[in-house]
Amino acid sequence: MKKILSGLVLATAALSIHAEEEILPTMVVTATRTSQTINNLSAAYTVFTREDIERLQVLDVQELLKRATGVDMTGSGGAGKPASIYMRGTSSKQVLILIDGVRIGSITAGTSPLSSLPIDQIERVEIVRGSQSSLYGSEAIGGVIQIFTRKGEQKQDNSPSVSVDLGGGSYDTAKVSGNVSGKYNNAWYSFGASHITTEGFDAKASGDSDRDGYENTSFNVRAGYQFDNSLKVETFALRSSGENQYDAGVNDFVIQNIGATASFKMNPDWLVTASIGESRDESREHTYTGNYLSRRRTARLINNFTLNANHEVVLGSDFRQDHIESSTAYGEGSRYDIGGFAEYYGRWFDLIDFNASVRGDEDEQFGSHVTGGAGLRVALFETGIDLIGSFSSGYNAPTFNDLYYPGYDNPDTKPEESTTFEIGLEGNHHWGRWMTRAYHTNIDQLITAPGPSYKAINVDKAQIDGVEMELSTQIYGWDLSLNGDVLSPKNRITNARLTDRSQLHLTADLSKELVDGFRVGSTLAVSNDRLDGTTKLHGSVVWDLRAAYELNNHWTLKGKLNNLLNDQYQTNLGYNTADRNFFFSINYSH
Repeated sequence: MKKILSGLVLATAALSIHAEEEILPTMVVTATRTSQTINNLSAAYTVFTREDIERLQVLDVQELLKRATGVDMTGSGGAGKPASIYMRGTSSKQVLILIDGVRIGSITAGTSPLSSLPIDQIERVEIVRGSQSSLYGSEAIGGVIQIFTRKGEQKQDNSPSVSVDLGGGSYDTAKVSGNVSGKYNNAWYSFGASHITTEGFDAKASGDSDRDGYENTSFNVRAGYQFDNSLKVETFALRSSGENQYDAGVNDFVIQNIGATASFKMNPDWLVTASIGESRDESREHTYTGNYLSRRRTARLINNFTLNANHEVVLGSDFRQDHIESSTAYGEGSRYDIGGFAEYYGRWFDLIDFNASVRGDEDEQFGSHVTGGAGLRVALFETGIDLIGSFSSGYNAPTFNDLYYPGYDNPDTKPEESTTFEIGLEGNHHWGRWMTRAYHTNIDQLITAPGPSYKAINVDKAQIDGVEMELSTQIYGWDLSLNGDVLSPKNRITNARLTDRSQLHLTADLSKELVDGFRVGSTLAVSNDRLDGTTKLHGSVVWDLRAAYELNNHWTLKGKLNNLLNDQYQTNLGYNTADRNFFFSINYSH
């Protein structure tokens, strides 16, 4: 492993000398809840656009997310099977997932249905690493992932943009998707649908020797209008449903996200945005009597005050109601949270970007919680290098399973609390961009469920120290992207390593347009071992190859070979991962 890391570092030093293209800044919204240039933020950020999704030829959301710096994924089988995300060593329960600003996920288990979200209906993904509780409240100790669904595209003749994708591959996998979008005068719209089916492979290494299939049908609608008086309104809906097979039976699922937003400029320096939304996470077991419906309703009001070109203040409030309907008799069926936050962003002397935020939450179950954060980004004169530092506090409320699941409930379980310190350097040059950051996170009142009772209690204290690195550059027409992170997640009381997390990740992506219309690419992902209970699962080296050829302005052929080395590994004990496999597709766009 040391040889691999040393080789990548030396390659980085050699390749960067010959690169020539400058990387332009990107506008983002998740880290500040207002639009800002990514190069002015102290928060650690990764952005995937629709162009990235199509270039990388990923088939699901978790395949995309695990390419991001600081993100680790574990799975329980193939396509559609439950997946967990670890961001900077924090667990799935401590990472907030949003779709178009609306919280999603199970309020019983505390996890989000990433494996059931349709990648074809996604326009953009923004990933913010580090605690964001001072802006979002609970569930954001590790960070925030916001998924934006497809939006309308405008053509010069105002005709709609149409895309259709048809493909198939290993494990008897077949997929079809389509999208129609456009803009006309002050209106925009997008309609999309997709269907994927696969026979899959045996999810478990032991037990029934069968194939565990998956089927998913998804729809997405988004439409909006800009009025002449600066009022802008938009509505959106996403629904994904299907079935998941596993050894014990079949699980039917429905994931739904709907909402509407409106913004209005009260004056040139005051923008008001209001939105409402509802997400549903429904699971129905065929074999066992286990039906669960999580419903999360949210409303928010945000005021953006522009003091001048370099200073901005944001005042906002959120309301959230969580509700559970289940065949299991929970002690409570709903709870609400009301939160308010204030944020300042400013640029001083054209050298210093500073942000600070504070939030107060009033939870129906736990009472008041106050969190805060501050970040600084200082340009080191004319070097193209910025010094970055930040502090943030966070909290995470217990799930309904922690509090009310019959036989395992503990209504006295308290929220987890965290503090995070971070420092780093980031460089933007004519030859590319690089970044390195170090962070230290303490989590108190960590919720665990030890035997023999397996009831949730606040006993543990966790400490996670880590370093992450990124490089984007170009050499002789080859686009190179490198990222990696090393972390030490441990129990502060026993000094034992936290389970389920890999401590080292390295990802390298290389791509080039060899001839006009023909592009090739390759991704190498390396991770070291992880603990599942007391069992050590060995690491993995996964090498993927891809190619795309534009037949003409409308038709494109794509092909991808995954796990070329046929590495056999597990991220959850007893659950298989995919062998060497392929997927081909043909795309039409107009």
